[in-house]
Amino acid sequence: MTAADPTPDDQFGAANLPYGSAIWPDGTRHVVVRIGSSAVSLTAAAPAEFAELFAAGTLDALLAAGRPTWTRVRAILPSLIETADRVPLAGLPMTLPFTVGDYVDFYASEHHASNVGRLFRPDEEPLKPNWKHLPVGYHGRAGTVVVSGTPVRRPNGQTRGADGTIGFGPSRRLDIEAELGFVVGTGSALGQPVPLADFADHVFGVCLVNDWSARDIQAWEYVPLGPFLGKSFATSVSAWITPLDALTAARVPAPARDVPLLPYLDDRAHPWGLDVAVEVRLNGELISQPPFASMYWTGAQMLAHMTVNGASLRPGDLFASGTISGPAPEQRGSLLELSWGGAEPITLDNDDTRTFLQDGDEIVLTASAPGPDGARLGLGEVRGRITPAHP
Repeated sequence: MTAADPTPDDQFGAANLPYGSAIWPDGTRHVVVRIGSSAVSLTAAAPAEFAELFAAGTLDALLAAGRPTWTRVRAILPSLIETADRVPLAGLPMTLPFTVGDYVDFYASEHHASNVGRLFRPDEEPLKPNWKHLPVGYHGRAGTVVVSGTPVRRPNGQTRGADGTIGFGPSRRLDIEAELGFVVGTGSALGQPVPLADFADHVFGVCLVNDWSARDIQAWEYVPLGPFLGKSFATSVSAWITPLDALTAARVPAPARDVPLLPYLDDRAHPWGLDVAVEVRLNGELISQPPFASMYWTGAQMLAHMTVNGASLRPGDLFASGTISGPAPEQRGSLLELSWGGAEPITLDNDDTRTFLQDGDEIVLTASAPGPDGARLGLGEVRGRITPAHP
């Protein structure tokens, strides 16, 4: 074993092998695969058969190549990482691993949606009538998706005060949303829906997502058309894309359905979600552990609904799950829920309290999933520090 080899309990061993894009020591951009705490360049070391897929230094060409090619490339990785040069990750600046096409954000956690409903509509049913009939979502802004480590500037915007006064300035209720993202590879033709059974033919892999949210801006603007400037200023994603092929052992049954689904969403023949355990840290302190296995809507259902009207897919499209929240208070995936709308401040170990984020705060999301033979596979991290609003 060399110094760069992973230990038996390393979450980034040979069963994982996620892909990313990094600035190589020669100053050029390379597609890399992670093994332990080091990386191997596929741009430099891939066999001639696959060289064009990695020549540009991003995953774009690999995503477009389709599942048979994804499977063949993954099959050569174990031998490649044994022979190719490895570079420590500590010396590699990571970049956004693919060009984001369209970005869609869903609202797939029943626990999160119910908590938000209780907060904002205490005299009504927590869930809107449509919620268990279709995966609710909205189209976001692909151009402000940024890689982990990118600072997040506090947004300015319009807000409405408790007295009805309309003001403008920095958001005072800046929040996080811990999510799982699905990275589309193979595209689809305009007018052609993608059925549940074809999910794995179109989705290359997953990444972690932090959908930063300015709750006060969002609250004033979202009626009647939904999220806009309160969401579009930044969405952070992990630098590593974990292929679906690495997550076979993480498949779990889909949740029980208590409302009959229309045929295109009926997943009884394809009933699997993913067991991904997320951890949320604020300034280094663990504040939440949201479980993705509890999500009501699966990735396959999100994709099927997103395309049922004939909307086409492109390589690099990204769709995210919406906030991951479980049934317990310590499993809530947003500060909005953890502080119960600001009424129950979070107390940190140093006796600081938070309801929403302050300038200088750093949020780090990490996650792992079951792998073969009882191992755990890491999904990387999403790190972001809040900087002051533009003056």
